Amino acid sequence: MRKDEAAPEKSVRVLRVGEQVRHVLSEILARGDVHDDVLAKHVVSVTEVRMSPDLRHATVFVKPLLGKDEEAVLKALRTNTAYLQREVAARVQNKYAAKLKFLADESFDEGSHIDALLRQPTVARDLAED
Repeated sequence: MRKDEAAPEKSVRVLRVGEQVRHVLSEILARGDVHDDVLAKHVVSVTEVRMSPDLRHATVFVKPLLGKDEEAVLKALRTNTAYLQREVAARVQNKYAAKLKFLADESFDEGSHIDALLRQPTVARDLAED
């Protein structure tokens, strides 16, 4: 591909593998397979997994229930990354085991912020029908 061409859309395969990884991680965390006190105390949602085009790297976006102790949960996930990578590799049949990178999902906070902006009286007045 030439440099001046637009980047192609993500392939269906990349999206499918990302969704498989999300399901596997969600299942592992929901069943409590990770023996970690912090993760045992929190319900963690895996909101999205973005795979690299070569499927060797996965960025995992997570959110603890109600956003409580987000940093502690991220630290626990990062501490247990090797175990989680082995489990994902065993359950998702790919040529390579994906390296996992855990990040907090900020999309909920951004959505709440936008909602709060839209509810401001000055904005609501402009959006109201005449």
